[in-house]
This record gives sequence, C-alpha cells and structure tokens, in this order.
Amino acid sequence: MVAANAVTAIFLAGKKFPSLRRVLRDPERWARIVQLAAEFKEQLPAAPDAVALEGFLTRRRAAAPEKFADLSLSVIKLIGRGEYALDLPGGDAPGHFALAVKDYTHSTAPNRRFPDLITQRLLKAALAGAPLPYTIPELTDLAKHCTDQEDAATKVERQVNKSAAALLLSGKVGQQFDAIVTGAADKGTWVRLLQPPTEGRLMQGTQGLKVGDHVRVKLIHTDVQRGFIDFARG
Repeated sequence: MVAANAVTAIFLAGKKFPSLRRVLRDPERWARIVQLAAEFKEQLPAAPDAVALEGFLTRRRAAAPEKFADLSLSVIKLIGRGEYALDLPGGDAPGHFALAVKDYTHSTAPNRRFPDLITQRLLKAALAGAPLPYTIPELTDLAKHCTDQEDAATKVERQVNKSAAALLLSGKVGQQFDAIVTGAADKGTWVRLLQPPTEGRLMQGTQGLKVGDHVRVKLIHTDVQRGFIDFARG
C-alpha cells in the first residue's frame, strides 16, 4: 500500500500533474521524543529523523513487547496528525514523517475515501493525456475540505468512545489506576489508563508532567452523556 501510494505521487509529478498529498510534517515536539528515548538509554538526533525513530521503536518492541504499546502511544501523540495538501508540479511537499517517505498520496481506497477518488481521477486524466479534471483552486479547497471532514469524523468517533469509556468506569469512582500521560498543554493534561485502556483528564496534580510519564491516578468523576472521565493524581 505504501509503495503504491508513493509510486502514484511520483507518477503524477512526472506527468506534471498536481496531486493531493497525504503529509505528516516534522513533529514540533521532537525534543520530547528525544527525552523519551534517553529514558531508555537511547540517543536520537537533535533534528527530527524518521529512520532513527523507527530504529529506536523497533529495538524497544523487541526488548519489551509487553510495554511497547504505551511507548508507541506516547510517540504517536507527540508526532501529531496528518493532513491533505495540494502539491503543484515542481513543488516541494513536506512528505510523510511517520512513513519516512517524501512522495505520498492516498490512492488505494477510492471506494471508501474521497481523497483516493480524487487521485484516481487525476491518474485517469494523466494516463489518457486529458486535461485536469479539477482547477487548482478546486484542488486547494478539496484538500482542506478532506482534512476538515476527516477531523470531524474523528471527533465523532472519539466522543462515542469517550462516552462508552465513561459508562465502563462509572462504577469505579474512588479507585486508583496506573496511567500514562498522553497530553500535557495549557488547555489540560490527559492520561490513559493501562488497564482498562481508557483516556481521561487529570484535574489535580498536573504540575511537571510530560507526555510519556507514568503516574498513579484516582478516578474522581464520570459523565457518560458528555464523555467526561476525570482523575486526580494518586
């Protein structure tokens, strides 16, 4: 799949066609990823390096497979989310950091994902020597629209999962759990329980915590309708 999507992007570029790229920019919080690696006596470069990160994660999965899910989750949170961006002929798209590829689009699932359908239409025109099926402004708007719609769908899915998790934990208020920090910013600190694997907000005792830290927390409140799960530092 990765090879097919990369070849498609390269083919369209070779035909001087624009393409709707799937990009994941270099992580802004790379320094924290470097810190996480250092906790395992590993050294990552000061600048974002996808190949070096892959090597580190591969070694950790082999060394401690039972703990790899927690480390992987922390890295995923720190890397950030992908988006769709228009790449014009002769352009310099940011590439996909997580896959360590420069040229990447979504083309293999036109039956379930609209960006892939757009790419297939571009491919069909390029193969036939036909004009572009979209104008450049249309493609620019479509890239943003596809990203926005993906984000909206993700929010709905997340809300359903949060409400289900709140229902699961509703009878466990007052109990303590082992957790890992999955978000730490001005807007709030978030933790994910190791068992059961559910995420909530840490309302008390957030000082000094960073993504990837392991903490002991106590469940203090749930709201099934709103999907709220609140913890305090244990």
